Amino acid sequence: MRPVRYNVAASLDGFIADPAGGFDWIPNDPAVDFAALFARVDTMLLGRRTFEATQQAAAESPAWAPGTRVYVFSRTLVPSAHPGVHVVATEPAATVAALRAEPGDGEIWLFGGGELFATLLAAGQVDRVEVTIVPVLLGAGVPLVAPAIGRTPLTLADVHRYPSGMVTLSYTVGAPAA
Repeated sequence: MRPVRYNVAASLDGFIADPAGGFDWIPNDPAVDFAALFARVDTMLLGRRTFEATQQAAAESPAWAPGTRVYVFSRTLVPSAHPGVHVVATEPAATVAALRAEPGDGEIWLFGGGELFATLLAAGQVDRVEVTIVPVLLGAGVPLVAPAIGRTPLTLADVHRYPSGMVTLSYTVGAPAA
């Protein structure tokens, strides 16, 4: 089964975007090895708001590697207006379960989107949670995860500290084996 990982930057107070949806508070740390992150990924999952934010930023640098399959979960986007991505209007958990069951060893990256994360986590479709904590307090914004999420045990798998002061916490979903 192909793994799904939720990989996102968050402020210390738990927001993935500011109140206006912006993320200019995330520093560009040259020590972050995006090439290594993308090397394992062949499929990206995004909610509509995250997709729209990446499209605006794409003028500066592409949001994903060429050849990466991109699935955008939205009930409002018109698929024909977004060639090159798969727009999915219903059943995100079923869609992701089918992607996970495909042959291959590429990873599936859930890129931002606290609501989509909550939906997929509740359906048992997320294997790893990787949050890079940015040393800033926003006070308000888009939360790391939708508030309706239930209690979910996580097991710490790795910690990485960057020169900018950011810290990545990587967890597997589920309690540690007894």
